[in-house]
Amino acid sequence: MGQTAKGEDSVSDPVLYERDEQGIVLLTLNRPELRNPITDKDMIAALVATLERLDGDPLARVAILTGAGKGFSSGGNLHQMKPGGDINAGVPVITRKQYKQGVQRLPLAFAALEVPVIAAVNGAAVGAGCDLTCMCDLRIAGESAKFAESFVKLGLIAGDGGSWLLPRVIGWSKAAEMALTGDMIDAREALACGLVSQVVPDAELIDAAYALARRIAANPPHAVRMTKRLLWEGRRSDLGTLLDMAAAMQALAHSTGDHAEAVDAFLEKREAKFTGD
Repeated sequence: MGQTAKGEDSVSDPVLYERDEQGIVLLTLNRPELRNPITDKDMIAALVATLERLDGDPLARVAILTGAGKGFSSGGNLHQMKPGGDINAGVPVITRKQYKQGVQRLPLAFAALEVPVIAAVNGAAVGAGCDLTCMCDLRIAGESAKFAESFVKLGLIAGDGGSWLLPRVIGWSKAAEMALTGDMIDAREALACGLVSQVVPDAELIDAAYALARRIAANPPHAVRMTKRLLWEGRRSDLGTLLDMAAAMQALAHSTGDHAEAVDAFLEKREAKFTGD
């Protein structure tokens, strides 16, 4: 586990932020008594602020997102779905605005983030919680993890961008199956369809996430951030646009001290030391 960065968070904060000496940041959804719903106003504000903090942290190289307690995220807070709640205003035009100014801020914040994020999925990731894992760049799961794109079972649709996110992670056919049935899948099925890249024993989940994070953090941070940006842009850009962007970013990468160090270390047959220059 990492050491808490300066400005240590209170245990009552919706999202906890801990950065270790290798630049690995552990983000923890901190509403375990409710299985970490992400649709409450305070949680949305905290997550957006945390992602902005992460993106602006010059020492952050990679982040891990997990949930406190027995579940990753229960998605929406059902109590707020009744008319008059933070999700359902009871008046369609106001409800639309609440979605745009509420949970829809999350996929946009993740899309703007340059630091890679690994979802370490413990327990259930349901509805918006499942979509939250898809907002991350990589996903690994404990053996007890479960996933459901379960909106239809509540007579709803994915109001948080899940219909855009999920097919891009697992492909159209499996995404349609999950979204149209609302059925739960376990960690092994999630691995088989590419929703996660690893399944590990529950007790080893955070250690496995840190092991993956260390492999990312070992690389030059500017190259890592630009690589993530290109991967995200590739989801929505045509080839020509992406090639233009790649050429511009490659010009920047060639000018970094870490690139020069990587080339020198390779030619001198020694281990490279990257500083973020």
